[in-house]
Amino acid sequence: MEEMRLLKMLQKDPRATVTDLADILGESEQDISDAITSLEEKKIIVGYHTIINWDKTSEERVEAIIEVSAKPERDKGYDKIAERISRYPEVSDCYLMSGKNEFFVIINERTMREIADFVGQKLAPIDGVLATVTCFVLKKYKAAGVMLDAEEEVDDRQPVTP
Repeated sequence: MEEMRLLKMLQKDPRATVTDLADILGESEQDISDAITSLEEKKIIVGYHTIINWDKTSEERVEAIIEVSAKPERDKGYDKIAERISRYPEVSDCYLMSGKNEFFVIINERTMREIADFVGQKLAPIDGVLATVTCFVLKKYKAAGVMLDAEEEVDDRQPVTP
């Protein structure tokens, strides 16, 4: 079975049924089901997510991207700091990055004040965190490879006639 093709299909549409995946990949439903179970057990597939355009709901949400400068720990590097940051429920994403700062942290809260409190009271005091830079997301255009507010393009080309 083409495992990478299965992964890409599930990434694009996590709601795809085993039956549909089996048909597209030319495999049995049992083989697809077994492959998905194996990928989940190996922690290759670690979750299934829905992309929500929060701007179209009545829910107030503020998203912030926080650059974190940190000092690595002896024998542990950045892993221990990343684990401490990632344990906070406010943190939706945490990445070790190359460049000016070591971490890229994304959090979602209801207000800018809640984000400021998180940074000042929880994130900045972590041992090894040297500095933070908080950027607020003003508008999302694309998330997880999906255009959020794009209107469907209309093909207004005229047919070619012989």
